[in-house]
Amino acid sequence: MLRNVAAVLLNGVNPFELGVVCEVFGIDRSDEGLPVYDFAVASAEGPVLRCNSGLTLQVEHGLDRLEEADLVAVPAGSGFESRPFPPELLEALRRAVDRGARVLSVCSGVFVLAAAGLLEGRRCTVHWRHAETLSRQYPHLTVEPDVLYVDEDPVITSAGTAAGIDACLHLVRKEEGPEVANKIARRMVVPPHRDGGQAQYIERPLPQHRGDTVAEVLVWMERNLDQEVTVEQLAARAHMSPRTFARRFQQETGTTPYRWILRQRVLLAQQLLEQTDETVDTIAGRTGFGNAAALRHHFVRAVGTTPQAYRRTFRGTEAA
Repeated sequence: MLRNVAAVLLNGVNPFELGVVCEVFGIDRSDEGLPVYDFAVASAEGPVLRCNSGLTLQVEHGLDRLEEADLVAVPAGSGFESRPFPPELLEALRRAVDRGARVLSVCSGVFVLAAAGLLEGRRCTVHWRHAETLSRQYPHLTVEPDVLYVDEDPVITSAGTAAGIDACLHLVRKEEGPEVANKIARRMVVPPHRDGGQAQYIERPLPQHRGDTVAEVLVWMERNLDQEVTVEQLAARAHMSPRTFARRFQQETGTTPYRWILRQRVLLAQQLLEQTDETVDTIAGRTGFGNAAALRHHFVRAVGTTPQAYRRTFRGTEAA
């Protein structure tokens, strides 16, 4: 059973990500019949820590507090992607897992788990802005940048900021059942489960083309997303053979014509869902998908949620 929880902090800790762990596991909600966790905050770098917002924290416990925890949470912190971590902290995390405890990272806290070697052979996630850095530093890891959290029991990793709430509530739901998780979510005034992943929040411009051979064709494609085109037609516009055009396109954009136009159509659909009241059918026509079913299919694959759910997220229930 999950009863003893410790959040371990380093200098530069983010107050919000620490607050997420404290809010889920550190609040006494016994007046509603909810479980009370034996919760504590521990420091890996002395009794006084700096937060990234200029605050200082006086922390009572040291790393010895981790020895009795069923769950050790590692909140994010400033510069975690480029700093060394105390060897004694990494060893304490490894001991926790070896004796059967869980560890959970919020956002860039995953770099601590990676440094401890706890992600070997496991999938993980992090805020989409740090995903490339994590993959580059630890090329053997399977980093999933599109999801809100990854549960590779006993290691749980979450994406940026509020995704820590999703991961913590997921663990409560797993241990205590949906009724407990739902009650905690209501007290926090957050959804007990969010649709989609962090793909819907990622700013993902397409790779910039590295030449000008297909530049005019790219401009034409972007202005005519509602039209069905073939590689042969695009090659004719570029005055090339289809084979040469496809090769040049790949060289200059880093992708194929089909994938390029598909991504542009999804990006336009996102823009229209955020900024207009047009129906999904109308948006499907304007973006070249033809019908709502086709738009939904490609939108879910690219963004991780449905067009209607995306609109609710960025414009509210009334607009959706």
